[in-house]
Amino acid sequence: MRRGVALLPVGLVLLSIAEIVVFLSVAHAIGGWAILLLLAFSVTGLALLRREGIRGWRRFRAAADEGRPPGTDVTNSLAGLGGALLLALPGFLTSLAGLLLLVPPGRTLARRGIEGFAARRLGPAAVGEMFGPRRVKVRRGSPVVVVDEPAPAPPAAAIEGDVIEGEVLR
Repeated sequence: MRRGVALLPVGLVLLSIAEIVVFLSVAHAIGGWAILLLLAFSVTGLALLRREGIRGWRRFRAAADEGRPPGTDVTNSLAGLGGALLLALPGFLTSLAGLLLLVPPGRTLARRGIEGFAARRLGPAAVGEMFGPRRVKVRRGSPVVVVDEPAPAPPAAAIEGDVIEGEVLR
């Protein structure tokens, strides 16, 4: 995580250089219309940013009111908000990335990526509450039984109350 944050300034500089090169190429190809095209992308992105935010909030509230896990609606809205934000930023590369996040196949891929990231960072219990039951792969074959060695008994002075003898099986 720290390495990714440390490389962020380098990535932003490289993105800026790439945006300038692409802008100059497009400006050379279509002339002064390139500035108007960037302005149109930015205005459209700002309008979509507002619309996606309101839509995402409404979907979240509807899921919460119905008692459904809101995770899928939230991740779908995050992908839409990210796409609208990238579209609002000036630049042809960021606008292209934003457009890809706004169309259904790109949004689906982004949503799955966000859900995978959440699953890795939060753990299965929290992910189950956010996104509902998960699909798991089941291997067929003989089950594996693991029996732990009995733990050493604690000293008699540490035991309070009733003691029940037994074994723990996992």
